[in-house]
Amino acid sequence: MKRRYEGFAVGIDLGTTYSCVGVWQDQQSRVEIIHNDQGNKTTPSFVAFTENQRLIGDVAHNQASTNPQNTIFDAKRLIGRKFSDAVVQKDIMLWPFKVIPGVNDKPIIIVNYKGEEKQLSAEEISSMVLTKMRETAEAYLESPVKNAVITVPAYFSDAQRKATIDAGTIAGLNVMWIINEPTAAALAYGLDKRSNCDAERNICVFDLGGGTFDVSLLTIKDKVFQVRATAGNTHLGGMDFDNRMVDYFVKEFKKKNKVDITGNPKALRRLRAACERAKRTLSFAVDTTIEVDALFQGIDFCFSISRVRFENINMELFEECMETVDKCLNDAKMTKSSIHDVVLVGGCSRIPKVQQLLQDYFNGKDLCKSINPDEAVACGAAVQAALLSEGGIKNVPNLVLMDVTPLSLGIATGIDVMNVVIPRNTNIPIKKTKRYSTPKDNAVRVSINVYEGERARVGDNNLLGSFWLSGFPRAPRGHPLDVCFGIDENGIITVSAEEKTTGNKNRITITNDKERMSSEEIKRLIQEAEKYQAEDKKYLSKVSAMIALDDYVYSTRHTLKKKDIYSKLSSQEKEKINSAIEKARNLLDDDYQQEEDVFVDCLEDLKSIFEPIIAKSG
Repeated sequence: MKRRYEGFAVGIDLGTTYSCVGVWQDQQSRVEIIHNDQGNKTTPSFVAFTENQRLIGDVAHNQASTNPQNTIFDAKRLIGRKFSDAVVQKDIMLWPFKVIPGVNDKPIIIVNYKGEEKQLSAEEISSMVLTKMRETAEAYLESPVKNAVITVPAYFSDAQRKATIDAGTIAGLNVMWIINEPTAAALAYGLDKRSNCDAERNICVFDLGGGTFDVSLLTIKDKVFQVRATAGNTHLGGMDFDNRMVDYFVKEFKKKNKVDITGNPKALRRLRAACERAKRTLSFAVDTTIEVDALFQGIDFCFSISRVRFENINMELFEECMETVDKCLNDAKMTKSSIHDVVLVGGCSRIPKVQQLLQDYFNGKDLCKSINPDEAVACGAAVQAALLSEGGIKNVPNLVLMDVTPLSLGIATGIDVMNVVIPRNTNIPIKKTKRYSTPKDNAVRVSINVYEGERARVGDNNLLGSFWLSGFPRAPRGHPLDVCFGIDENGIITVSAEEKTTGNKNRITITNDKERMSSEEIKRLIQEAEKYQAEDKKYLSKVSAMIALDDYVYSTRHTLKKKDIYSKLSSQEKEKINSAIEKARNLLDDDYQQEEDVFVDCLEDLKSIFEPIIAKSG
C-alpha cells in the first residue's frame, strides 16, 4: 500500500535544457501545466550569478551570452557522475564555465558571485531550478508546495537518482517518487487516450530531449501501466545536435576568416545559442540563416544552413537513436508489428528526419503527436503525484504503474566476475534472493560488493557499495550464504546477506557515500539555499525601493513642470529641490552599491520636501 501525502503535490520534469511543472486539477479532470513568471510553460534549466544577484530560468538564459563563465546549464549531465568520467571530460571542453574535481572525484562548478568565488555541486544547481519550479507552482496554487514527483531519464544510474532526490531535498521538497521520463509520458498519453480501453495496447515512447534520450516499451490494460523494457543514453540529445552544428560552423568561420574562436567562451556561447535557434527553425523550414553580429574580433558571422546539411551533420546520432529502439524491442522480446502506438516526447522528437527514420523503422506506422512533447513528462509526473496524494484522483481510480530497473544489479564473484541477481528491465518493486558460497576454507567473514551494469567484468561496471558479513563458523569453502536484493518503487536498492547456520545478518541501503551527499552536507546546503533565497528577496526589495525612488523623482519633476510650480519658487526652495533631486540621482546611479534603507530614507526625505511645496501650490 503506497503512502498518501497531505497537501498539494506537483509533478516536475527536471530537464537538461528546460524544466516544467504541472498539477492535477480534479475540477477539470486534467493536468494543468503551470506558466512561470515570464508567461512560459517551460523554464530554461539555467542558473546565473552576477555581482548583485542570482538568476534562475529565463532571466539567466537571456544574459548567458554576456556572462558565460557564471551562467550554468546542463547540470543534469553532471549530477551523480564523477569528474574523471569520459562523458564529463568531453562536456567540459564545450562549456564556458569552469568545472574542477572535488572530494572523491565529484565535479564542482566554479562561479563568481558578489565578488567571491563559489564552489557548487550539480545537486545545488539542480536544487535551484527545482526551487524555481516549486515557487512557480506556489504562485499558481496560492499555497505552499512541499510534495513532488520528479522525473529522471530511464537510464539514470542509482547514484544519479539519489543525487536527484538530494537536489529535491535541498530545494525544500519531499520527493515522493522518482519516475522515469518515458514512463511519465506514457502515463500522460495513456490517461488521455486509453484510460477506458480494456484491450491490451503496447506503447513505444520515444523520448528525445535536450540532453538525454530514452525509449520505453509499455503495456497498458485496465488502467495498469506495465513497463516491459527501457533503453537509452543519458548523454544524447538536442545539446549534442547543437554541439555538432557549433563544431561545423567553427570550422567554416576559421576557413573563411583564418580565425579560431574555440578559446573564446563568449563567442562559443553566442554561436551555440544561434545554432539552437536554427535547429528549432529547421524543424518546420527547409533552410535558415545564422547571423551573429561581431562574433569575434569584430567579425560578423553569417552562414546559411539547409535542413539536409543539418541532417548530414547529425545522421550518426539519429541512427544511434534507431539502434536504441531496436535494442529496446529485443529486450522486451517484442516485434515491430506488436506495437500499437509510437508516442513522441521531448522537443527534439519534432526533428523531421528523426520522425521519418522512426516511421520507416515501424513500417510506416503513424506517429502519435497528440500530446505536447515538451509537456508530456511533467503531465505524467503530475498524475503520479496526484495518485500518491491524499484523496488521489477522483476521476481516475485504481491507476497502477509498474516500472522496471534500468540496469542489471549483482555482486562480484570469482576473479573480477559480475554475477547478476536482478537483470535489467525487471519490474519493480522487487525482492530477490540468490545463494552464494564462501570462496575460501575457514573464512570467518565475506565482503559483499554490489555493482550495477551490463558488463561481464566487475571492473567495467559501477560499484554501488559494499559491506562485510562476519561471524561464520570455520568450514571448508563452499559454505552457503544468501544474498537478497530489494528495490523499492523509486529504484532505491537495499542489499542484505545472511549466514543460515548462525543467523548472522548484515545489510546496506545503497547510499554511495563517496558520490552522494551526507545528511550533514544536505543540511548545510539547505541552509545555503535559504540564504540564497533571502539574498534574492533582499535584492528584489532593494530594487523595488530604487524603482519607487526613481518614479517619485520623475513624477514630482513632471508635476512641478506641468503646473509651472518651479518658476514660482524662491531661490532657496529651488536650491533645496535641486539638491534633493541630485542626491537621489546620484544614489540611483551608484550601481546598486547602497543598501535598501538608504533609498527608502532618501524617498522619505524627498517627500518631506516636495509634498509641502506641491500642497502649498495646489
